[in-house]
Amino acid sequence: MPGGHSEREPPDPFSNSEVKTLSADGSVVFGHARVGHCQALKQKPPLERSGGGFFFAVPLWRRGLTTLADLFRQRYSPSVERLAVLMIVPTSVMWAAAQIRAFGQVISAASAFDVEAGILIATGVVIIYTVYGGLLADVMTDFVQGIALIIGLGILFYAVLEASGGFSAAASSIRPEQLHLFGGPEASLLETIEKWAIPITGSVIAQELVSRMLACRTPQIARRAALFGGSLYLGMGLIPVFIGLVGAQLLPGLAEPEQLLPKLAEQHLSTFLYILFAGALISAILSTVDSALLAASALVEHNLIVPLRPGLSDRAKVRIARGGVALFGILAYLLALHAQGIYQLVQASSAFGGAGIFIIVMFGLFTRIGGPRAAIAALLSGVLVWLAGEHLFDWPLPYLTSLAVALGAYLAFALFERSTEPDRQVAP
Repeated sequence: MPGGHSEREPPDPFSNSEVKTLSADGSVVFGHARVGHCQALKQKPPLERSGGGFFFAVPLWRRGLTTLADLFRQRYSPSVERLAVLMIVPTSVMWAAAQIRAFGQVISAASAFDVEAGILIATGVVIIYTVYGGLLADVMTDFVQGIALIIGLGILFYAVLEASGGFSAAASSIRPEQLHLFGGPEASLLETIEKWAIPITGSVIAQELVSRMLACRTPQIARRAALFGGSLYLGMGLIPVFIGLVGAQLLPGLAEPEQLLPKLAEQHLSTFLYILFAGALISAILSTVDSALLAASALVEHNLIVPLRPGLSDRAKVRIARGGVALFGILAYLLALHAQGIYQLVQASSAFGGAGIFIIVMFGLFTRIGGPRAAIAALLSGVLVWLAGEHLFDWPLPYLTSLAVALGAYLAFALFERSTEPDRQVAP
């Protein structure tokens, strides 16, 4: 189960997972291509990691949770817990789909397979890896894979600088329009806030992130590990961003922009180093998608099935969890196959249901305002407004609108709701 407090402190409970996550959430696999070919810096910021650690690690840990949904049962009601699970699970599946698509792009770039075949192969490997490896396959390999990925990025960074004629020449090749960190002069303030609000509020309390905090031995370790992981994410994440900015000039007109990084590695590294780098990148993606599928499966098993079947044996729980991993892996494959791109999947995984979840976590952890009906109103209104604005009416600010509506719905219902639950209290 990806959560619960460990009896002994792992060697590095969070930071190396962060290194690997940056390889698969967009910084390495597609963030560079998005920068280089679309002239926009669109990468998940490290604020979600550091912010999650600074504000949420200690109060979440002290509640003795196993999953994030346990908070909603403690603070609100089992109905809120179940509804929240139904909204959180799709985000983990979409996150896994982004990693599977990235894995497929790496396979396609390194072989004669097309992208669709690469995604199919990636799905099979991911499901087998996760079903039989479980959380152990994620945790035990973090340290080695994290070091391998850092070394690989460093080698490729040096090779790209050499091919560009040095750092000064490489930096001067970057066009000013590629450096629109906040959306460029044509973007309004609200549009800029929208772009940053999605990855920050939508991911700062993601189950994959929370599970690492809950698994730490003490709340202090949980906070320090998250803060250190966020700092490491920022430092290491700048390398693939720079490679992407420069790589657009080294490989112009690439047919599959999402393959920029492996194509650069193939062109500028020796065969031996390229194999090592591709292996490190694939292992990082595997570990990241492993976490996403395990999170989705754990939420369904722990927060939906077990409460309905409390007499299940441990063996039965494991079988259910493994079946959930396989099912969600197949769903992630279908999403990866038909998605427009990795970036769209990452964005949707943060935005879907993120507004309502963020609102009820903030009020649930740090205030006594609101109860079950307020939480349900925030969850439903937030996701419905985002879906309508994003997919039906093409609103310019669908996520900020959903965030505002979820907040308003929560407060409106809280005004007419009597606080009668004895366990509704501020986290110590």
